[in-house]
Amino acid sequence: MEIKDFVEKFTELFDDTDASEITPTTEFRELEEWGSLISMSLIAMFKTEFNKTISGKDIRGCKTVEDLYNIAIG
Repeated sequence: MEIKDFVEKFTELFDDTDASEITPTTEFRELEEWGSLISMSLIAMFKTEFNKTISGKDIRGCKTVEDLYNIAIG
């Protein structure tokens, strides 16, 4: 999966955030809509899309969307 595809999937987790606000370099925790519900949705996305488990600790260790992508493809 290319990073642009990952960004599209990640963007789908947000209801009210404009897709143009989310790029590989976006610091996702700075997004107004980011919270525990989206974090849980991200964990589910990793399981269904990548067959990988990502923990809260892993998420806290990431700063940008690209950091999350690197875990997904790693």
